[in-house]
Amino acid sequence: MSVRAKKRAELLRQMIRIRRFEERCVELYSATAIRGFMHLYIGEEAVAAGVLQGVGPEDAVVSTYREHGHALARGIGMDAVLAEMYGRTNGCSRGRGGSMHLFDVGRRFYGGNAIVGGGLPVAVGLALASAMRKQPLVTVCLFGDGAVAEGEFHECMNLAALWRLPILFCCENNLYAMGTRIDREHAETDLALRASSYGMPAWAVDGMDALAVADAVDRAMEGIRGGSGPHFVELRTYRFRAHSMYDPDRYRDKAEIERWTERDPIPRLIATMRADEELTDDDLADLESEVDTEIAEAVSTAEAGPVEPVDELTRFVYSPRAT
Repeated sequence: MSVRAKKRAELLRQMIRIRRFEERCVELYSATAIRGFMHLYIGEEAVAAGVLQGVGPEDAVVSTYREHGHALARGIGMDAVLAEMYGRTNGCSRGRGGSMHLFDVGRRFYGGNAIVGGGLPVAVGLALASAMRKQPLVTVCLFGDGAVAEGEFHECMNLAALWRLPILFCCENNLYAMGTRIDREHAETDLALRASSYGMPAWAVDGMDALAVADAVDRAMEGIRGGSGPHFVELRTYRFRAHSMYDPDRYRDKAEIERWTERDPIPRLIATMRADEELTDDDLADLESEVDTEIAEAVSTAEAGPVEPVDELTRFVYSPRAT
């Protein structure tokens, strides 16, 4: 296989892993095995797969509360993610964070953050630390279009540009901030154009095309590692499901959803790979079987995971005073 073909194969594998995992999560949530809030990424898989393929193991990643796909593509085990969603101590956040607060310091994955835009200052801090230590590392910050309306977005963009920090801002523009459409929230809906006003390279990408996302991130990472300061990529994508499992989704026109569904990134990449003779029916069947097995094992691990004892509930909350 050529380098390009291998890249496509990995992008497809990650997207199918994320899609099938979340479809199983819907079933588990409906059966009350998973509780609390859960925000699905179905439809946006090309972003997670494309962005994370270009991030090195020592780079930092800061995410949002719609982060299952980011966590899986970053390399956090499916069993650790699902155990976290079950609230078990073998989860990646010891069962204390749940769906919205996945975290893995070993993989430099710093959330999962329930606050809209809350990850931006964290990311700028991580990038500043790398710059002050003269480390050749990049911080990748993922956030939604709703975060662009928050004050910390503008503060962070300004500081990152002013200090020429090694940070990649990845805006997942899925057109809706919860139930508010982008043109009812932003006077200027070209978010890349707004970012460019801070004096950094910024451009929009088809977020339903995994290879286009991967190429854009590779280009941005090359510029950042070359010392040209922060970059901004607007990834124009769409979530096929409602904002959260509690959302009746009455604010979107069904015809709009159908139009975007026709651009589903998974069959889109499959068609391209088949046309270029990079994927056969047997290859696809083997991949689906591999993912099914991984999910089944993750469910077993999560269901068998221990629940935190009541007498440890204050652990990590209070720290004994030094004597």
